[in-house]
This record gives sequence, C-alpha cells and structure tokens, in this order.
Amino acid sequence: MEDYIIGIGKRIREIRKEKGLTINTVASSAEVSNGLISRVENGRTIPSLPVLLNIIAALDTEVASFFNSLPQGGKTAFIVSRKEEHAIIEKEDDAKGFQYKSIFGKSLSSIAFEAVLLEIQPGSERGKVETDAYEFKYMLSGSCVYNIGDEEVTLHQGDSIFFDGRIPHVPINRTTAPTSMLVLYFYLKDAEN
Repeated sequence: MEDYIIGIGKRIREIRKEKGLTINTVASSAEVSNGLISRVENGRTIPSLPVLLNIIAALDTEVASFFNSLPQGGKTAFIVSRKEEHAIIEKEDDAKGFQYKSIFGKSLSSIAFEAVLLEIQPGSERGKVETDAYEFKYMLSGSCVYNIGDEEVTLHQGDSIFFDGRIPHVPINRTTAPTSMLVLYFYLKDAEN
C-alpha cells in the first residue's frame, strides 16, 4: 500500500473538490479531525484502512471506483510532471503565511516521493508538524529558522537540510521578505497511521 501514499491523498482532494465539499464536511462525516484530512490530502500521512473507508464513504464514492482511479506504478524508467498538473496544497486553518505548491508526486518502483515548492511569508504562524517521510529542503531564496525537535537551525539561500519528518518541526520566517524552498518528501515504506 506504500505506493499509494501520495495517490490516496490526491484522489481524496480531487473527489472532495469535484463534489464541492469542504475539509470540515468530510472530516465531520468520517468522524476524524480536519487536520487528519489535510495531512492525508497533502501526503503527510496515510490513514488506517477503517479510517480510509470512512473517508471514502464521507465522499459518497464507491470503494472500487476510488482505488481504480489511483495512478498505477509502471515499469517506466522516468516520470514527467507537467506544469498544468501542479496544484496549491490546502493546509490546516491555523497555518498562516505558508503556501505549498505540489510540483511532483509519484511512485517509481517501490519509492514514493513528492516535490513541493514552499513559500513562507514574514510573520507566518504554524505549530510543529510531523510527516511520515524523510524531508530534504533546499533554500531557493531568503532565509528562515528551522525548529526540529529541540534544535534550531538557520538556513539561507543555497543551504539545504535533510531530516526525519517524524521529528516535530516547523520553519519560521523572522525576516521582512518572503522565503521559498524546494521540499522533497521521501515516504517510508512502513508508514502507518
């Protein structure tokens, strides 16, 4: 099931938007938190099977139809991601000043990964988060402070950092200009919710 980590979240978001449902509506119907729906849609976690089935039911979608529409991993040696496939990722309501833009998310063989452009505005606010992935960040512009566990690291344009996303973390922009970074998520095979 690890090959579907990214596809499941994208499929949930796609159906939710097609049906004009809010994250709150789906979460309430599935009896889960808004944050869980957001994390699943954004590929930061994969729900347990019972929770996934509740989410699919909340979307008023047939289970077979849901899984048949997921992208299938093939034997191709390369993957192309087209600009028109890029999408702004919705985050939790309490994440202010953060814009995630998904630019690549596929499974190739047994590796699931996603590339995201993250822009953080000055004065942004968000609590620490955890993901079921190893994370690589490359600073494209500006600078920020990364809080990872109990440590704080300052990153400037051209710097990069790699860490286990299961450690609570958050980037903070303490400057007066937006900062942007390329984020690569490498999903763990044994990720469970």
